[in-house]
Amino acid sequence: MSAFTRIRFESDLPVARITLARPEVRNAFDEVLISELTGAIAAVRSSYEDSPETAPRAVILAGEGPAFCAGADMNWMRRSVAYTREENEADAGRFAEMLRALDELPIPTIARVHGAALGGGMGLIACCDLVVAAEGVELGFTEVRLGIAPAVISAFVLPKIGPAAARRYFLTAEIFPASTGREIGLIHEVVPAGALDASVDRLVAAIAGNGPRAVGVAKRLIRECLALGREGAIENAVRAIAGLRASPEGQEGLGAFLEKRPPSWKR
Repeated sequence: MSAFTRIRFESDLPVARITLARPEVRNAFDEVLISELTGAIAAVRSSYEDSPETAPRAVILAGEGPAFCAGADMNWMRRSVAYTREENEADAGRFAEMLRALDELPIPTIARVHGAALGGGMGLIACCDLVVAAEGVELGFTEVRLGIAPAVISAFVLPKIGPAAARRYFLTAEIFPASTGREIGLIHEVVPAGALDASVDRLVAAIAGNGPRAVGVAKRLIRECLALGREGAIENAVRAIAGLRASPEGQEGLGAFLEKRPPSWKR
């Protein structure tokens, strides 16, 4: 953990906190920040794979300073101008793998958004399961202003906001408020800045009351059902529920319900 220079990574059960820690550049991405986020996400996933019961029950993603994440660091972008096509593809691939790792993490993720989230920062939000934003937050897919496109993040943003919203905001690069983010499905709650932490804590408490393996399966089902056709999605769902019902966690949860007692993970 001490090796990180661009993030703070803290585990204080039942949560793990990943905080972007480049406030001087509004937590903008560079290759080092991407690498450190990838490492932190991998560490959380490893803890779940070792033991879902003792792993963090939720991951909170936040930003230090005046903004959540302002997109790409200008110095990083300046360096990329000299890259070959192959080098640019490798660079974008590392960003995509980080987003995919966050999106597919079996532990619920909560984005705590304040100040602004632009460009790649919107990709982080799209990859989180729950998003709580402060009133006054500024959001935007601003890439086309720079002659590029929200390409890498699109695979994660489109399932959240759909093509209609993307056709407007990808093409206009408009800055829009948190209330609009909520309307298009990117944000779940908009609260006063002073209520951000209380709102996040309430969501953590709700998640912590649920079976950790069941939550992981529920996350995977959402992603797989979106990717599969109707018949495949039904077959996949049948296999998933059968596995959960027969699992120790499923047996404990159903037994606790029938016996009118708290399940083991709530004790």
